[in-house]
Amino acid sequence: MQRLTNRVQPYAWGSTSAIADLLGVEADGSPQAELWIGAHPSAPSTVEGSGRGLDEVVAADPDGVLGRGRTGDRLPFLLKVLSAAAPLSLQVHPDRERAARRYAEEEAAGLAADAPERLYRDTEHKPELLFALEPFAAMAGFRRPALAHELLAGLELPALPPDATDLLDQLLLDLADPDQTEALRAATAHALTAPAEAVAPLVEAVATACAELDDPSARCVVELAGHHPGDPGVLVSLLLNQVRLEAGQALYLPAGNVHAYLSGTGVELMASSDNVLRGGLTPKHVDVGELLEVVDFRVLPAPLLEPRRVGEDELLFDPGVDDFALTVLDVHRATTWERPVPRALLCLEGSVTATSTAGELRLERGQSAFVTAAEHPLTIEGAGRLVAAAPGGD
Repeated sequence: MQRLTNRVQPYAWGSTSAIADLLGVEADGSPQAELWIGAHPSAPSTVEGSGRGLDEVVAADPDGVLGRGRTGDRLPFLLKVLSAAAPLSLQVHPDRERAARRYAEEEAAGLAADAPERLYRDTEHKPELLFALEPFAAMAGFRRPALAHELLAGLELPALPPDATDLLDQLLLDLADPDQTEALRAATAHALTAPAEAVAPLVEAVATACAELDDPSARCVVELAGHHPGDPGVLVSLLLNQVRLEAGQALYLPAGNVHAYLSGTGVELMASSDNVLRGGLTPKHVDVGELLEVVDFRVLPAPLLEPRRVGEDELLFDPGVDDFALTVLDVHRATTWERPVPRALLCLEGSVTATSTAGELRLERGQSAFVTAAEHPLTIEGAGRLVAAAPGGD
């Protein structure tokens, strides 16, 4: 069992205060978007006192760290604290089969691992869940196209340039298709592939008209257009579910679910992958063709993930994948976990003590630790709140 030092990712959309507050350090005014807790090679945690990366620890003894009988030699999950002060990109993640195939193709083509146009950084899928620590806004998955059609058709728009008028007419025609999946597929494709001279004036006009409406989708359009004027992702947002989580709620995003986080702070847990396909709302590389092949265009409800109560103080958010599950533990009495799997621990509130076969470690707010499979059973006690990441199956 080892205390960890973790990397903060300074992406431009990050909050300037939330992660610093959790860690108990003075904010320096710069954006701090994500705190990475895990062994991902892009930003592995460091084991305090040794200077070794957690990825090195795993590689040196995969059987002891991950547990005998597990396939592979990598930690299957990545735990994060994510804090968004501005919207993230419109994005989707591939499934395992596609990730492995397209990664091999990009390797064979000689694309550098850090090339901006490189889409597949590894062979893994990237399902993820987000557990809200405060009110958290996102858009995720497609809603009924009739809702987008009603909103868009009801806007009082000024006279538009011919290209923008043609795009508007096309979107309304797409959304009127009785086949909902095809309606959403066509509208998304037309919005994301239209020329800038059609998209930019339509986005501006739609955002201006939406400012007069008291509607979650309309408010989202206004916000996105403020951050990304003229971006086609603003139009796609009309097609998506608006999701607002209260503290303690979670959502789950499987492969193919197009989404964007908008604002708020939460604990994010995902498969240990960096495969992200972007379609807009970002200065980063966008590949619309690849995204359209991966997206699930079915109408789906907002992807809320309900927990299962395990005892009086323990909630388990388990989406049913083998990579990860998240335990949220309100620590009032001793809780013991017997299952011999690797776990990443993060103390969110108070002070807790973790005791394993390797000894005892006290964690205060913002502190984290890693426990190998060989160090179980693991007992948590004290007074506080803890989240624990582990492979799925608990």
